[in-house]
Amino acid sequence: MSLPVVALIGSPNVGKSTIFNRIIGQRRSIIDDQPGVTRDRLYETTSWLGKEFRLIDTGGIETANRPFQEQIRIQAQLAIDEADVIVFLCDSRRGVSNDDRLIAKMLYKCNKPIILAVNKIDNNNLALSISEFYSLGLGEPIPVSGEHGIGIGDILDLIIKNIPEKEDEKYDDSITFSLIGRPNVGKSSLVNALLNKERVIVSDIVGTTRDSVDTPFTKDGKNYVVIDTAGLKKRGKIYESIDKFSALRALSAIDRSEIVLFVIDASEGILEQDKHVVGYAVEKKKGIIIVVNKWDKIKKEQNTQVEFEKKIRKEFQFLEYAPIVFTSALTKSKVDKIYDLIDRVHQAYDTHIPTSVLNDVLQDAQTMNEAPEFNHGRLKIYFANQANSCPPTFVLFVNKPKYAHFSYMRYLENRLRDAFDLDGTPIEIVLRERV
Repeated sequence: MSLPVVALIGSPNVGKSTIFNRIIGQRRSIIDDQPGVTRDRLYETTSWLGKEFRLIDTGGIETANRPFQEQIRIQAQLAIDEADVIVFLCDSRRGVSNDDRLIAKMLYKCNKPIILAVNKIDNNNLALSISEFYSLGLGEPIPVSGEHGIGIGDILDLIIKNIPEKEDEKYDDSITFSLIGRPNVGKSSLVNALLNKERVIVSDIVGTTRDSVDTPFTKDGKNYVVIDTAGLKKRGKIYESIDKFSALRALSAIDRSEIVLFVIDASEGILEQDKHVVGYAVEKKKGIIIVVNKWDKIKKEQNTQVEFEKKIRKEFQFLEYAPIVFTSALTKSKVDKIYDLIDRVHQAYDTHIPTSVLNDVLQDAQTMNEAPEFNHGRLKIYFANQANSCPPTFVLFVNKPKYAHFSYMRYLENRLRDAFDLDGTPIEIVLRERV
């Protein structure tokens, strides 16, 4: 399910990044007294009263002609367009500024819930000055202090109250998968090759796909939905706002997918950005298939594919469970193999293992390799069951969870993968002390 989006909007140095960090509960955004520090838009998932949402921190909007200001203004406008709720932050010590009036004019047109918050209310005298912000015509201003945490709960209450109720498109009895990757790795071309028709516009221009496109279809009697997404770039390295906007859409597409096809451009090799691209899919515990596209552009020598696969495994050690397929969208080489892997990974992702069989495997694992002593004790597994699927989640009842060394947990995971063919899916192992 895709999460609601909340955007923090305001002029430079009003404390957006401080409020952002307060809400998400960590120092994620850069804080500096120098106006205009936050140029890149930051995204983070957080929750309040059991309701999850994605928070966007934007750069400051101002009338002055400063470096990157045009990009920042476009970026903020796109955040406004994408957001379900907008928090407009002003500075009590500065009063109503020309920048605030400019932003208010932008917000009049958006027809979305707007929460007007006035920051830096650190004493009663400043609290009295809040009335002038009624002149912005955006409702009652909420006094807050990002530095001291005052009023943050009030903002969060209003955010939850104003998040609209909406449901994602549901595709029952279908396997949903998305394609993610840096711009121009050939995702749209792969979609066309998979569908065997020109369903998605294809271009060599980086960033052609600006939105997500859901395409339900049937192949060999099985129902699928492919979610094509715009390219992702590493945050902090780009200022082109459309790419950041597309990145947010890609996160929503991953949320709605069961399986993620992580596409790498064989002709460019593996870049550091690729790790950032796939990181969100790993965090969301989706089934993952690594697709090496444009393999037709590679000059083949003996062991070329083997060496490339070794490089992938070395660079993406956190994806050792993900199968790899080498393909070409242009020539359609091995495109059908992608379907075989989607089916296999989905079966693993949605697997249900009988309790008796699960316990037999874990008991055999302990017999073959006893847990090492760790934290003044040795882990003993008494009983296990599968608590969930998508991804498979196993609960192990043990003597003391603190006795579990990470290397032994990895050994158990590998034994489970070997026994039950869990390629492509993350698995979770939860330890609980037997009472």
